[in-house]
Amino acid sequence: MKALILAGGAGTRLRPITHTRAKQLVPVANKPILFYGIEAMVAAGITDIGVIVGDTRDEVMAALADGSAFGATITYIPQDAPLGLAHCVLIAHEFLGDDDFVMFLGDNLLEQDLAAFVAAFQDARSGDAPPAAQILLKQVPDPHRFGIATLDASGNVVALVEKPADPPSDLALVGVYLFTPRVHDAVAAIRPSPRGELEITDAIQWLIDEGDRVRCELLTGWWIDTGKLTPLLEANRLLLERIETTIDGDVDESSTIDGRVHVAEGASVVNSVIRGPVAIGAGARIVDSFIGPFSAIGNRCVVERSEVEHSVVMDDSSIVDIARLEDSLIGSNAVVSRSRQKPRALRLMVGDHCQIDVE
Repeated sequence: MKALILAGGAGTRLRPITHTRAKQLVPVANKPILFYGIEAMVAAGITDIGVIVGDTRDEVMAALADGSAFGATITYIPQDAPLGLAHCVLIAHEFLGDDDFVMFLGDNLLEQDLAAFVAAFQDARSGDAPPAAQILLKQVPDPHRFGIATLDASGNVVALVEKPADPPSDLALVGVYLFTPRVHDAVAAIRPSPRGELEITDAIQWLIDEGDRVRCELLTGWWIDTGKLTPLLEANRLLLERIETTIDGDVDESSTIDGRVHVAEGASVVNSVIRGPVAIGAGARIVDSFIGPFSAIGNRCVVERSEVEHSVVMDDSSIVDIARLEDSLIGSNAVVSRSRQKPRALRLMVGDHCQIDVE
């Protein structure tokens, strides 16, 4: 089995961060979002991975290289324009060949045992009614925003519709799919939707209409599309909930560590309070500050005389003399400082290489 990971989107909903970086490489819990998907594939025993890349291909390719750091082999497949998920399958046909494959959206994070999901598909493929595809569904409160599935009494998928005005159910397609080579017939047969894209929902519906079985499983845990600030911070929170206390850096005697905190090698904490869950990256320096729950401070960051809580601060940035920074996303190589201290909380989304001086 192979994997196809989609990492070509522009990330317009996360600007200004995505003016200068791929949205899939924004970190949560101090690790790029895309890495979680790659690691999940390898953990499921899938090491032959194709990655769809777009305008940010150079950055994605630099981050993943040949895949050997993950125990995988990566093939890059350029997509000149974002023409839909089914278009990604279409242009990846040469790479995928006649293999079954997993398709995964590179900016999604989910609480799901991918290995078990793949194993269930493989077991079903050897049964009496082998499926041509398998999808993952999640009940959502706002189904008009998603591709929505309708099931029959036996739990098989009978209809799919993309972002319906009048949703037939509340079962949304999560960003992970399993396909047999039969899907190549589907993506070649469908036509662009009114928004000009080849929709994966149309391809799966084509399979259903042609008499192929589409199996589904229901996701009981969380699923987050990290394309906006609020869900990205929520993903950061959920992943930090998993960390264990590891102090590989230096924490002086005047500092307090409370709860689950990871201090990476080369980081230093001086006269500060760290209240977990918190991740502090390699080479970071925290001085005379408070780092509160659900914060991820990136590599080589500096936080001085400041309070930070429920925020992501990316590599090589500085937070200086800020009374309180919360619910924020700070890009890399950014500086946020205050020339005159005032007790006011800040909520910011700051792009890479920016300097913010708050009066």
